Amino acid sequence: MSRILVVEDEAHLATGIKLNLEMEGYEVEVLSDGTTALARLTSGGNDLDLVVLDVMLPGIDGFEVADRMRQGGNYTPILMLTAKSLPEDVVHGIEVGADDYLAKPFDLGVFLARVKGLLRRRDWARGGGDGPERARIGDVEVDFTTFEVHAGGATQHLTLLEAMLLKHLVQNAGRIVSKAEILEKVWNVSPETQTRAVDNFILRLRRYVEADPARPRHLHTVRGAGYRLVLEP
Repeated sequence: MSRILVVEDEAHLATGIKLNLEMEGYEVEVLSDGTTALARLTSGGNDLDLVVLDVMLPGIDGFEVADRMRQGGNYTPILMLTAKSLPEDVVHGIEVGADDYLAKPFDLGVFLARVKGLLRRRDWARGGGDGPERARIGDVEVDFTTFEVHAGGATQHLTLLEAMLLKHLVQNAGRIVSKAEILEKVWNVSPETQTRAVDNFILRLRRYVEADPARPRHLHTVRGAGYRLVLEP
């Protein structure tokens, strides 16, 4: 049974979400403010399978909760809920660590589909019968079952979006993958979205897989076209 934390300060909405998730067979915990949620997520919060996180919260807003949660080493997938639905808000959510973004008001069926989709995407990134569970990029070993990157005796942890992006690049190694393809197929965002978020994620992945990120041997930017991963230099 998947365990879901719902962080929502609108009591009637939180109650409705909890009831419907429980009817789908999930175990649900509800919190109503950002400060309490952050404390929960940075002290033992890794027991969760998904966090449903509202942006407009008392105390600390959802963007900051997500950002500090990631900085604290909690990589549980996040579905962010917000009345802000502009593309720049979606991108900001992704940049601070959200894995999916749903604007209010939303249809219950759409919400439940997003929850199931995120859990499926997590399982896909971990192996899930589709693609490799592990990959070697030069001297770096990537374990998609744990979202861990092993290099030179050190271990670093990937977020779900980082793991999904890296796995997509591994599956398409040697081929140029465009920014639009990443936005649409990996992050479920409109391919027309204007953002530097993809470039920033590529820079982050280089820190994981490159001995010298400033002089990449594996993860290349192809100017005007996209990105190409080379497993062996």
